[in-house]
Amino acid sequence: MPNISPFLTLLAASTSTINKTAPTFDLPQSLQQSWATYSPYFPVVKYVPPPAGCDIVQVDVLERHGARYPTSGSGKSIEESVESIKNATEFNSPNLQFVKEYNYTLENNGYLVPFGAAQSFDAGQEHYVRYASLVSEEMLPFVRASGDERVVESALNWTAGFAYASKETVVPILNVILSESGNDTLNNYCPAANSSKAETGEWTDTFTPPIVDWINAAAPGANLTGSDIVNLMALCAFDTVTYETPSQWCDVFSAEEFTSYEYYGDIKDFYGNGYGNELGPVQGVGYINELLARLTDTPVQDETQTNHTLDDNPATFPLNRTFYADFTHDDQMISIFSAMGLFKQPSDLDPTQPDPLRTWIVSLMVPFSGRMITEKLSCNTVGMQGDYLRILVNDAVQPLPFCGAGLDGVCSVENFVESQSFARNNGDGLWPVCLA
Repeated sequence: MPNISPFLTLLAASTSTINKTAPTFDLPQSLQQSWATYSPYFPVVKYVPPPAGCDIVQVDVLERHGARYPTSGSGKSIEESVESIKNATEFNSPNLQFVKEYNYTLENNGYLVPFGAAQSFDAGQEHYVRYASLVSEEMLPFVRASGDERVVESALNWTAGFAYASKETVVPILNVILSESGNDTLNNYCPAANSSKAETGEWTDTFTPPIVDWINAAAPGANLTGSDIVNLMALCAFDTVTYETPSQWCDVFSAEEFTSYEYYGDIKDFYGNGYGNELGPVQGVGYINELLARLTDTPVQDETQTNHTLDDNPATFPLNRTFYADFTHDDQMISIFSAMGLFKQPSDLDPTQPDPLRTWIVSLMVPFSGRMITEKLSCNTVGMQGDYLRILVNDAVQPLPFCGAGLDGVCSVENFVESQSFARNNGDGLWPVCLA
């Protein structure tokens, strides 16, 4: 069933503090961060306000949906891997004894789990408390969501959390739902794009053989493959976020093995929608052009995946708001980061050897309920006069060297707009290739 936070109906007054509703798990943070895109949201660093002399005048939130069940495709694969290991005739490792009685009961529908609903509710609380000065009964956040059910529900849970934190004085609504069957800047779409199957397969063949060997030796008859190992490792995350208690699958694998699983997720997104895919970044161009329009208070200029019927209408794409919130998928956020120039790597990720110094770590980028926030600033201080901005991903201020930002991550809106030539040029001709 769809999952809406029970706090949607809560009418009791709240304080200006954040009343966390999402539970925490009795697992090391390092383990939870090794679940790649299945990691729960966590702030990478503590939020730091803008520099003195700069006031926030506009906020643009881009947020992934909360934690969910496996999708139909991945869920079926995981279920088949569970069936394979349960075919073992015996289990000779203490950490595998539970498998005899384990039953796969997850719903393979991609719907939010209660924990995921709570994540978005808590995000709404946090964003009200942080940015309350930007909103009022007359100046509500403008909220959009891509049309997938889990994304829509995440947006609704966020609006409920926002209203709750404001003691019901600022009650945003979900203003626009973008159909995923049409032009949608909050959903990735590129039929001609390659997948990351080759690169993830290469890494799977690199890191899983020792795991395959020991489990097949300890569970004769299981006959697991490398792909089975990846699926069973994912169960550590899915069972935990679904049942809100540590999964026994987490004890099957070592911390080092989960570090390898994390890299599997990094590889998957880098070559699926990121810099490693020629047609990855172009899928994020439409959103960036919408962001530029909001930052500069000018009509959207885009010839990629924007919906012109909506974006040309002030009722469905206003330019006079101080707070915007958009809800999307992790794949689309990866495309947007790559189109913008965030998390640029000195070279493509090696599908056989992780670089320990890489900054492309998807648990830090697009965990469940992960978010990018663009803060537009009005600055009146020495060396900074006028409109500036900074971008935070899970509260970590991004360096933005491409627009001349200093150590504080702040650059002028003018320089930022100029730096986004790939988006302003509609992806340099790659969008038609997506549709060819």
